[in-house]
Amino acid sequence: MHTLVPVFEDLLAGWDGEEIVTRYDGPTETWMFVGVHSTVLGPAMGGTRMKAYSAPGDGLGDVLRLSQAMTFKQAAAHLPYGGGKAVLAVPNVPPPGSSARREILLRYAALVDSLHGTYVTAADMNTGAPDMDVIGERTNHVLGRSRDRGGSGDPAPGTALGVFHGIRSAWRHVSGSAELDGVVVLVQGVGSVGDRLADHLGEAGAHLLLADVDEGRAEKTAERVGGTVIQPDSVIATACDVFAPCAAGAVLTAATIPRLACRVVAGAANNQLGSGEDAALLAQRGILYAPDYVINAGGVIHLAGYETLGWDEAMMRARLAGIGETLAGIFATADAEGITTAEAADRLALARLAAGDPG
Repeated sequence: MHTLVPVFEDLLAGWDGEEIVTRYDGPTETWMFVGVHSTVLGPAMGGTRMKAYSAPGDGLGDVLRLSQAMTFKQAAAHLPYGGGKAVLAVPNVPPPGSSARREILLRYAALVDSLHGTYVTAADMNTGAPDMDVIGERTNHVLGRSRDRGGSGDPAPGTALGVFHGIRSAWRHVSGSAELDGVVVLVQGVGSVGDRLADHLGEAGAHLLLADVDEGRAEKTAERVGGTVIQPDSVIATACDVFAPCAAGAVLTAATIPRLACRVVAGAANNQLGSGEDAALLAQRGILYAPDYVINAGGVIHLAGYETLGWDEAMMRARLAGIGETLAGIFATADAEGITTAEAADRLALARLAAGDPG
């Protein structure tokens, strides 16, 4: 394992966070990484990703990148949390409910508990409410448990509704109207968030184009909302008004941006830009980009609001709708100052971090 040290050193040298906790769990052959990027606004909160990586350093790289993004997400969402993330780099992802999965989660929960609240975990890729229930057996520093276990359940509905409000805000900015009747929206990825987003868009009268690597899943959503299924490999060049990436990240790159045929990019996926320069490429093409960590913050708003801030349904609806208002301010700042929407979003988050005040 000593050969990993130079790799880890190289990754950490460019990271500006507060703390990295690393543990190799021999009995489960799992690398456990917890990244506490910032506690300026409160405990670092972010999901736990379970994934098989080709090398442990790839898992650490995810933690560093994603924990930093969570700091900006929490700040932009006016929440009393900092940014954190965790990765369980497993040899293979155990099936849900299996004894192997339970063992990993319990041993990981002990690690989270040893941090005494500096990091608060939640669900992420390949984890969900049942996994948070298991983690909750060993630590209280967890959000997103099932309702039966005192949590708020799956935050995907909050994410989807927040993205819907963000799309309406972005469309208002480019067209002058937030009405989506007849607007062509291409949803890439109809998983737990994209599927619910399609419902909201369909109810608003949008014409939906749907793509997913699981064609059966796309067809099921299309049948319910009256949309049209398109092939995943044709997504980028398909003409639409709004492109909503709700699957993998790094979909907006120097290779794909010239091929886009849309006026707006606004979706739920994390880390949509391949690099920082790609926001400028979108602006040069006249495509309005809704910064991902702003528009997809509904999940953390759901978790914090219901589980730690005591919000009722009316407050939750208002705060999710507020995502659209935050984006409207970001779009206005970008126009007024001649900067990208990504830079305008970063300025907003950094200002709140500098003030030490989430509100």
